[in-house]
Formats: sequence, C-alpha cells, structure tokens
Amino acid sequence: MTRMQSLHPEPGARYRNVMDALRQIVRTEGVWRPIRGVNVLAVGAGPAHAVYFACYEKIKFSLSDAIHPGTNSHFANGVAGCMATVLHDAMMNPAEVVKQRMQMFNSPYRSVLDCMGSLLRREGPAAFYRSYTTQLTMNVPFQALHFMTYEYLQELLNPHRQYNPSSHVVSGALAGALAAAATTPLDVCKTLLNTQEAQAIHVIQAEAATAAGAVGAAAGSRHISGLGEAFRTVYRMGGVPAFFKGVQARVIYQMPSTAISWSVYEFFKYIITKRQHERRLRGDRDGDK
Repeated sequence: MTRMQSLHPEPGARYRNVMDALRQIVRTEGVWRPIRGVNVLAVGAGPAHAVYFACYEKIKFSLSDAIHPGTNSHFANGVAGCMATVLHDAMMNPAEVVKQRMQMFNSPYRSVLDCMGSLLRREGPAAFYRSYTTQLTMNVPFQALHFMTYEYLQELLNPHRQYNPSSHVVSGALAGALAAAATTPLDVCKTLLNTQEAQAIHVIQAEAATAAGAVGAAAGSRHISGLGEAFRTVYRMGGVPAFFKGVQARVIYQMPSTAISWSVYEFFKYIITKRQHERRLRGDRDGDK
C-alpha cells in the first residue's frame, strides 16, 4: 500500500494493481520484502489494541447509559471509537513511520533499529510524530464510521447480540471496507508525511525557490509538515486522482484486518463474560446452601 501511494514512483516501482505490485516486489526484491517492517508493528499492536478496546468498551457503555439507559447509542459508539483512537495512535504512530520508511522502494535501512537510529540522528524525535495529527484526522472519522457501521450491521445481522462468529466477520469486514475507502485521501497524505518522498520535497523546494526569486536554487533541505501542506503537495503532483492512489490495496488490507480484529475481540469478550456469569451462578448456589 505504501508503494502504491507514492506520488512519483521510481521506474522500478510502478504497478498496475495490487497483484502486479506483489508479483514485481517478490520477483525483484525477494519473498519477504512485502512484509518488511511488520515486526515493529507486531511489538506495538498488542498493548495498543488492549488500550483501544478497553477504552472503547468503557466509554461506550458509560455514554450509552447516560444518553439512553439500557439501549445502544450510535452516537456513543462513535465517540467511544474516537477517544480510543487518540490513545491507540499515540502508541502506534512511531511504529507506522518506521514500517513505511522500510517499505519504500530502495529503502536504505538495514533493520528496524537502523531505521530508528537514522531518523533520530537526521530528523530528530519529531519525525516519529510528524504525521500524528494527520493520523488522527484520518483515523477519528475512520474509527467513528467503522464502529458505527459495525454496531449498525450487528443490529441487523445479530439483533440479540449473541456470540455469532459469522456475523462478526461480515460486519467487521464491511465496516472496515467502507471506512477505508472513505478515508483514503487522508491516508495518502499520511503516507507522504511519513515517507517524505524525495520527489515531492524537490517539488516544494523548487516552488519555494521560485517564489523567492531564485529559480533553480532550492533553498536548503526541508520537510513536508502539516496536513495542509501535504494536501497541497498531493494535489500539485497528481490532482484529484492522486488522493485515491492505493484505495484498492487499502480496502483489501482493511477488510480481513477488521474482520479478524472484531472476531478475536468478540470471542474473548464471550469467553470472559461466560466465565463471569458462571462464577456468579456458583456464588448464588453457594449462598443458597
């Protein structure tokens, strides 16, 4: 997805579609290249998702009870998803930066630690959070739409809200696909901020030099920072279609991801709830004796 969202790809990194990209990457760079940098995501994903779902459940039930006691509130679901996202992204943003830098075409980094050390030396700690506000700008509507769609589909497919794996998979996949497609323009901007694509930086340097009256003399090295500048750069380099680069890859990635995430979450929620219910029943029987 990172490769397909490149605004000015190298000749060796131009792909027609997702399958063409996968074939070319495996053929020219090795079978493990498509998952390079995933290990850093795996390290942060566990605690980040634990905080994410714990925060979601707490806020959802508290707010739902305050608005409509005993009923499901779509507004509460959306707000809970937004608040959970703020905490989740604060933990995952640095990992996302490292992953995307390592997945770039001709990435110069040998390992996760090499990438992190190089970023710290060359761009400072701010490099790990340069896209944080953009990430939130993207993920807050993504997660609000994601959670509200999931809960709405659960009301249709699983009205009694019982443990039903097939309904969790279908609801999770459709919710993820819809949210992913709707927020692709923001994801393109986030990728640009994370990767600091060389050709994009060259474009804004040349424009800055021209505006300063020094055509052909870029005024020093700089970075693309802020959502506004990212939006302008994407538009200058590809127009409106550039905002939807990689949308197919993004939907294909998010559908199984959200389906698995909700399935695992609902499974453990069912197991924990069942055990708590059994303990209460045992306690009631012991009390009767």
